[in-house]
Amino acid sequence: MVPAQIGVCYGRLGNPRPNPSDVVALYKQRNIKRMRIYDPDQDTLNALRNSNIELILDVPKTDLERIASSQGEADAWIRNNVKNYEGVRFSYPYFSYKDDMKDIPLEYALFKPTPPVIDGQYSYHNLFDAQLDAVYAALEKSGGGSLEVVVSESGWPTQGGPGTSVENAMAYANNLIQHVKSGTPRKPGKAIETYIFAMFDENQKGPPELEKFWGMFLPSQQPKYDVNFN
Repeated sequence: MVPAQIGVCYGRLGNPRPNPSDVVALYKQRNIKRMRIYDPDQDTLNALRNSNIELILDVPKTDLERIASSQGEADAWIRNNVKNYEGVRFSYPYFSYKDDMKDIPLEYALFKPTPPVIDGQYSYHNLFDAQLDAVYAALEKSGGGSLEVVVSESGWPTQGGPGTSVENAMAYANNLIQHVKSGTPRKPGKAIETYIFAMFDENQKGPPELEKFWGMFLPSQQPKYDVNFN
């Protein structure tokens, strides 16, 4: 199998929340080699220096219009938030696609054995592959078949709504990590770079209530369930 290309999204909308240097240490301890953050937080970027953790850095919505309208503003944003942080392994821009669990059968979504759904020459046993191949197909039709697709958020909450539980979250995370090593029916054998949402619960989010409970770890850094990142 191709080595997994798994990262974990690190949001900070929780109180209390761990120190960024402790978070980076936890990523390294758990063999998590990639991180996504949602804004250029200085403490987090400094903690990532020379950590060898690959980083996807979001441009906050509050900055998008300003830097999109001015080359000077864009250059300044890159200088202040990227170039000034020597030793941080910044990754590339990405297209973000996010879904929810509404009306999705649990067996279909949790990578459990199900009868295949046939779509032309391809057979699908889970929703993840079907959605990702739909993106690949759309890119190919528009002349973008050579573009790399990164799944920038995928996860399962432990409480707060229908189908949420520690057991389902653990099954989803562990099955996802193993599944993305093998590609999709349209691109078999091509490992999928995927970011699990999320590292910690964030009690300052919501509604809905389940937005608070996507974390694999508590703010104390204790795991909510076992995850094998290898």
